[in-house]
Amino acid sequence: MAVEIDEDYRPSEDEPFMNERQRTYFRKKLNAWKDDILREAKETLEQLQEDSSNHPDLADRASSETDRAIELRARDRQRKLIAKIDAALQRIDDGSYGYCEETGEPISLKRLDARPIATLSIEAQERHERRERIYRDD
Repeated sequence: MAVEIDEDYRPSEDEPFMNERQRTYFRKKLNAWKDDILREAKETLEQLQEDSSNHPDLADRASSETDRAIELRARDRQRKLIAKIDAALQRIDDGSYGYCEETGEPISLKRLDARPIATLSIEAQERHERRERIYRDD
């Protein structure tokens, strides 16, 4: 059963957590984000193919190669982001979306709206980052 969401809808603490309307909202948000990334990747690929001309000047060639390497690194990060988006969509489907992987508690709607791929509540994320900092400093 598909639920229609009007453009002005924002999930609210006043409604049941992860009800059908909220799941539909986040599914649309995640899919739109993924579509944007895929469109940008396609544009980048087309641009890289156009720019593959040989530059007679060594400095121009070096600059072009540097730009290409930066673009490819950015695309790799976006590929990993798509995997996280797909994982979030899978969690929507299996009913675990919006709940902290560490505590099982609901992740705040504001956090999910800002970072729809979040898997940890703010508190759990802060603990995770503190542990990371401690071990990194050792």
